[in-house]
Amino acid sequence: MLDKTFDPKAAEPRLYAAWEHSGVFAPKADGAAEAYSIVIPPPNVTGSLHIGHALNNTLQDILARYHRMKGKAVLWLPGTDHAGIATQMVVERQLAAAGNVGRREMGREAFVDKVWEWKAESGGTIVQQLRRLGASCDWSRERFTLDEGLNAAVRKVFVQLHREGLIYRDKRLVNWDPHFQTAISDLEVEQREMDGSYWHFAYPLADGVTYEHPVAWDGDGQPTEHETRDYIVVATTRPETMLGDTGVAVHPNDPRYASLVGQSVILPIVGRRIPIVADEYADPTKGSGAVKITPAHDFNDFQVGKRAGLAALNVTDAFGRITAADTPDVPAAYEGMDRFAARKAIVARAEEEGWLKDIEKTRHVIPHGDRSGVVIEPWLTDQWYVDAHTLAQPALKAVEQGDTTFEPKSYEKIYFEWLRNIEPWCISRQLWWGHRIPAWYDEEGNIYVAENEEAAQAAAGGKTLRQDEDVLDTWFSSALWPFSTMGWPDKTEDLNRFYPTSDLVTAADIIFFWVARMMMMGLHFMYEVPFKRVIINGLVRDEKGQKMSKSKGNVIDPLTIIDELGADPLRFTMAILSGTRDIKLSRQRIEGYRNFGTKLWNAARFSQMNEARRVEGFDPAAVDQTINRWIRGELTRAERQVSAAIEAGRFDDAASALYRFVWNVFCDWYLELAKPVFTGADEAAKAETRAMTAWTLDQTLKLMHPVMPFITEELWAQLAADGAPRAEPTLIGAAWPDLPQAFIDPPAEAEIGWLVDLVTEIRALRAEMNLAPSAKPPLTFVAPDDATADRIARHRDLILTLARVSEVGTAEAAPAGAVTIVSGGATAALSLAGIIDLTAERARLEKEIAAFDSDIGHVNKKLGNPNFVARAAPEVVDEQREKLAEAEAGKARLQAALTRLDAVG
Repeated sequence: MLDKTFDPKAAEPRLYAAWEHSGVFAPKADGAAEAYSIVIPPPNVTGSLHIGHALNNTLQDILARYHRMKGKAVLWLPGTDHAGIATQMVVERQLAAAGNVGRREMGREAFVDKVWEWKAESGGTIVQQLRRLGASCDWSRERFTLDEGLNAAVRKVFVQLHREGLIYRDKRLVNWDPHFQTAISDLEVEQREMDGSYWHFAYPLADGVTYEHPVAWDGDGQPTEHETRDYIVVATTRPETMLGDTGVAVHPNDPRYASLVGQSVILPIVGRRIPIVADEYADPTKGSGAVKITPAHDFNDFQVGKRAGLAALNVTDAFGRITAADTPDVPAAYEGMDRFAARKAIVARAEEEGWLKDIEKTRHVIPHGDRSGVVIEPWLTDQWYVDAHTLAQPALKAVEQGDTTFEPKSYEKIYFEWLRNIEPWCISRQLWWGHRIPAWYDEEGNIYVAENEEAAQAAAGGKTLRQDEDVLDTWFSSALWPFSTMGWPDKTEDLNRFYPTSDLVTAADIIFFWVARMMMMGLHFMYEVPFKRVIINGLVRDEKGQKMSKSKGNVIDPLTIIDELGADPLRFTMAILSGTRDIKLSRQRIEGYRNFGTKLWNAARFSQMNEARRVEGFDPAAVDQTINRWIRGELTRAERQVSAAIEAGRFDDAASALYRFVWNVFCDWYLELAKPVFTGADEAAKAETRAMTAWTLDQTLKLMHPVMPFITEELWAQLAADGAPRAEPTLIGAAWPDLPQAFIDPPAEAEIGWLVDLVTEIRALRAEMNLAPSAKPPLTFVAPDDATADRIARHRDLILTLARVSEVGTAEAAPAGAVTIVSGGATAALSLAGIIDLTAERARLEKEIAAFDSDIGHVNKKLGNPNFVARAAPEVVDEQREKLAEAEAGKARLQAALTRLDAVG
């Protein structure tokens, strides 16, 4: 006999170990089996399972388990990313905590060895945590973005792209992290809103030039007064960058400065003569309408500088300190000064010398390194770049013509927008941990790109060479993930069988950083798209719709949930909530779906207690009892819904269909309808219903398995001894239910549907009227037709039990003091006179309606206030709208009950 409850702590590790040991996670060897493949978005090797991982990997596992049960050769290929900055930072912190020397003192080779030691000891944490979630990856094929096979693939790709002119070295602006002294990608930049200032500086015009600047305007915005100025005012949030200014820009259509275009200013402090240029980047409506241009320290200024032919002068070094390396006119007093100290010194000097015109307080967005936490410096430096524009064209075309599709389709817009406006991709990083760039330099600065040093030496004619110190952006190796993990550049069996992959499940925020780049690389090197469909999962937020963060204290740790509730409730919650971009998650919801698992367990116990056992040779197509023909059809419909939903990547619809069938159909109705049969005298009906219950439970476990694998596998094993032996010893290796359309029986569906609808209506009426569970009013059918009368006769006992009524009768008219309902074309009357206190019930309903009215008025007042709607957080406004909808629905329900009560008298 089953235990009273399922114990996930004891069962989950045991079940997972058995699955992994059995080899079922590997694709079947049958060459005739259709292939289904999916590569895991590799989590950082430094990572620990968070709620986003739980969502993403649950959805992937549902796909893998479903297609495996459909008989396909399934490859779900796992692995981890070497995570350049994150891993280097972890190891550097460990060295510092242990009192060891820093990486620069250790030297490159010793430090990299230390990182590999850390990886061997601690780098597998998230892989073990994915096992706890139930991820059925083929761990025998696990890859690491820095393993030797992938290293060879990266070198080959780099060399080939360089030969094709698609990788090149260039001096451009990058996001520079002064803490790590490396360029970082846009994804590694965190935009933080902070208090700051606009400092308004007066730059003196050169050569004694003056102009008339408007200072007063009429009602039409026309200037009425002017003053003569020998300076132009610019505003900046970063005064230290003025040392690198090489121009001032004004809008070409701004009449205030039309006479100044082509003139020059003398840059304060350094005395540099710089031109005033016309460029549409300058906004006449912001500040003075004139902007200082520092091409080497601002991305927009860099573009203005290119258009206007302005010099780009670096005035900071790799540590964010002021330097005169590019231009000797920076005063020696600032040399080596930290950028923020220089800011204070420059502002103080501007105030002292009188060219500080104003300080305007503001809140603005400042980029920070997401790992270092320091302010990012746009910095001009030599880096390696990929010609992303050229590689993007086939990737665009592939999605435009449907070779790869997005689910939901709306996410194609993000993909198209980024690729159509793509910039050169900076792929070099000034780190030690990563794929070292396969480029060597001779003493004259000539570059030799080759897959190894021997080939570079041969190309250099034996000259002394030194290898490039930089490593490649982590995303470069990740872009090769779908084919490098299958053995490319070798022509492997896995590549032939599983590339292109079937699906990719990932988050929207890396569509451009990862998805688009995999498309570019896959098409260029494999001549095929890397995946046929991209399924985008949403972002998990807290129950109020706010982003989870440790500082807010609203983080839900999936490992804690698994410890306390088990993996299945978490997985089911992830699936059923996955249909929205912003998933509102609470512990209470997960606990609710634990109860769903408990409901399934209790249904299996009930079946056991009523001797529901598998019968050798049982044929569900041959059942005779109406309830058995009905549940057979309901199961078939559920299988169609679940299959269609999973195939379409609609995991929420699949989970909803499972919930409805298991809880509402199988447990609440079929087993209730079967109870009288189990305890009745009709032995043939009893035997058929027992066999049907056992068969239906087995099929239900199969349908549930991809979403809730642990509890279903445990039930499958525990019920193995109940009746005839199964051909399928494990559920994970079982075949998906194959249910013919003929299993749907319209007459049985109509018959049981009539009964279910009737009882549901009566139960709803009892709830509306606040009828005590012990109260059993009589039920009267009003002038039923012959078909209804036959149904009443067949199901009288079930109606008495399920609807909790004292008797079931018929009459030509409804009795006095009765409330009527209409269900399935029949009118029925529930006699309440003498059972409930009509006056007290009416007062209760009126009081509750008044409470709803108060709530509706309060919320409407909030939503009717434009300031509230404009200023409140979107999730707060949405919450109020949900409250309003709930209150209006509740009021409508109570008003309907009051109307019915009034009809009683």
